[in-house]
Amino acid sequence: MKSKINSIALFGTSADPPTLGHQALLSELIKIFPKVITWASDNPDKKHHIPLQKRTELLNILVNKISHPKLELVQELSSPRTIHTLKKALQLWPEARFSFVIGSDLAVQIPKWLHAKSILNKAKIAIAIRDGWPISHNQIKEIKKLGGEIELLPFYIPPSSSSKFREKPQEGLVPSALVPKLLKENLYGLAENRK
Repeated sequence: MKSKINSIALFGTSADPPTLGHQALLSELIKIFPKVITWASDNPDKKHHIPLQKRTELLNILVNKISHPKLELVQELSSPRTIHTLKKALQLWPEARFSFVIGSDLAVQIPKWLHAKSILNKAKIAIAIRDGWPISHNQIKEIKKLGGEIELLPFYIPPSSSSKFREKPQEGLVPSALVPKLLKENLYGLAENRK
């Protein structure tokens, strides 16, 4: 897949915590898009386990570890509502074409987004297939019915999830760069679990 001029991949995540899956996704996105923007946000459909500021710090450690000129954390895009994020992105990059990047596990939520039609009018949906979360033709049909343009990304995300880590914190599920902070602040009880 060729890199697209003026095309920006937007990837908001709960980052609760960022996992090896997040690391793999960001590393693959910078191979495809000329610019990849990420941020930590509150998902209105999820209960978060640590405050947004801490999740942002963890995501920032990961972005710094990947350390690529195409990748940037722009926390001001953070909003529980995609439509608000998109409005901010349009102000920051008025000439850009946007692709909202989501994992295949979230495809079912798109038709329920606030102002879904308006979002799908202004941005493509780029779907990364997560291992164990195939995307159905019905999900694609629902998004297209709302005027959405879908791009299935040409890679798979390894089976590594934040919820799996929260259930049983293990260092092997998160990028090694995060471990010192997780241990120092005993985030998610990792320090206790280590004993």
